[in-house]
Amino acid sequence: MVVVAQLVVQCSPFSIPTAHRGRIHQAKQPPRILSVLKRPTDHVVEKQSSSTTVDYNDNWFDLIAINHLSHCLQSTTGLRNNKSGYEGLVEASRMALRKYDPIRQRQIAMKAIVKAFPTPMVAMASSSLSSPFFHCYMVFIVIPQFKTIPSEFCRLLEESNCVRMCINLCKMPTQTFIKDYLGMPLNKVPNYDDMSCDMIYGQDPPPATEDPAFKQPCYNLCKEKQKHNTRCSG
Repeated sequence: MVVVAQLVVQCSPFSIPTAHRGRIHQAKQPPRILSVLKRPTDHVVEKQSSSTTVDYNDNWFDLIAINHLSHCLQSTTGLRNNKSGYEGLVEASRMALRKYDPIRQRQIAMKAIVKAFPTPMVAMASSSLSSPFFHCYMVFIVIPQFKTIPSEFCRLLEESNCVRMCINLCKMPTQTFIKDYLGMPLNKVPNYDDMSCDMIYGQDPPPATEDPAFKQPCYNLCKEKQKHNTRCSG
C-alpha cells in the first residue's frame, strides 16, 4: 500500500468516496509500456551511518495523504489505533496481518485502496491512461527518464521486516488496483536483499506459483514473528 499512499499524495481533494458500485470501466487494451518509477529523492534523506535505515521527511501534504489511507484501512478492518502518520498506517497493517488470513488481507487492503480514492478521480485517471496522448507521453518522455533509475527503499518493508506484510498488504492489492481500476498492468518487484522495490508499469506480474516474492522466507528479524509469533508466509 506504500505506492497507493504515493498516489494519494499526488491527488486532491481527499474526500471519502461513496460505496463502491462496481468496477470502473477498464481500458480495452492496456498500454504496452515498460517503466520503472521511484519516490522523489527530495522526500528521502539517508542517514550517514553504516545502517540502511532511511529518514523520510514527510511534508504536510504527505501526512494528509498517509493519514487518509491509514484511516481508510482502519475503517475497513474495524481495527483502530491512536497513532498518526506513517506509524499509524504501519500499525493498521500489522493489526490486519494478525487478525486475517492472507487472502482476506489482500481483500481488505484492496477495499481500503478503493475507499481512499474518490470514484470520479479514478474514472478520470482511467480515461487519461487510455488516451493516445498518454501512450505517446509514456513511450517518448517517461520511459527514457525512468528506466535506469535505481529502485527505492520499501518503507513498509523497512518498518516491519515482514515479507508477508509486503506481499499481502502492498504488492498484491496494489497490482490489482492499478490493473483493474486504471487499466494498466503493473508488476511490483520487491528486492528482499536490499529492501527496495521496482514498479514495472506495462508488465503483467507472474502467477503467484512462479513469482519469486512468494518463495521468499520471512526475515529472522521480522517484528511480527518476534512479538506475536506470527506465521509469516504468503
